[in-house]
Amino acid sequence: MKKLFSILGLLMLLVLNACQGTNSVSKETNGSSQSTLEKVKSKGVVTIGFANEKPYAYQDSNGKITGEAVEVARVVLKNLGIKEVKGVLTEFGSLIPGLKANRFDMITAGMFIKPDRCEQVSFANPEYTLGAALGVKANNPLGLTSYEDIKSNPDAKVGVMAGAIEHDYLKKSGISDKQITIIPDIPSAVQALLADRVDAITMTGPSLEAMLDSAGSKDIDRVDDFKQPVIDGKPTQGYGASAFRLEDTEFRDAFNSELKKLKDSGELLKIISPFGFSENELPGDIQTEQLCKS
Repeated sequence: MKKLFSILGLLMLLVLNACQGTNSVSKETNGSSQSTLEKVKSKGVVTIGFANEKPYAYQDSNGKITGEAVEVARVVLKNLGIKEVKGVLTEFGSLIPGLKANRFDMITAGMFIKPDRCEQVSFANPEYTLGAALGVKANNPLGLTSYEDIKSNPDAKVGVMAGAIEHDYLKKSGISDKQITIIPDIPSAVQALLADRVDAITMTGPSLEAMLDSAGSKDIDRVDDFKQPVIDGKPTQGYGASAFRLEDTEFRDAFNSELKKLKDSGELLKIISPFGFSENELPGDIQTEQLCKS
């Protein structure tokens, strides 16, 4: 009988120890675990995922990670007390899976906010907006402010870079092949416009700003009141932002708070302008919540 009680007592002790061990592990991994924001703040280091795509996030000739999205994040994170940024180079299509797999703490790749992506990651508010842009001769002689204006003027000719998405936009806007001139590169675009071989050049805003900088000519203007084309019933305008894991709302909210300060102070434009973004690319007051529903 004594042996039986001894065995039963030993079994109960083993079960109790096992339960205590389980509770200890559970508490260690859940109850006392740090949030991502707490972790990166305590370490002073954040790891970002990027896709090496100019002008959003890329490595320069010295191996430094830079770009519009990186530099915005760098300032925001510094203001949060996080001084060091480390990068993980990843294919664009692997950024969201990599974030969800904890390969990095956030994505800074200028990623467009889209409803399907909002189901997988939590976007900060947008840092920029990007769409097509139009360059014309000074004072816009033909008064072109949209693709519709080009379409309605059969004498108007527009240049577009070979392989650019804007070529598809022009075609879907009903502009004839006779009005479209394919341009191989930015220097050729400048020459075509200055030589009156085309009346307008279309490309993304940052690319157009790069063209204007390279031209250094007072004879070329950007159309500031350009109306974005609507293709297949959808606007072509996109909004880019940093992204966080769905559960990292604390980190996202802290990021948004500092980002708003940059917007309100005008500092955001100063950060993104070296990468070809102008006041036309500022996101305005639109919030991520609106973009996730559109």
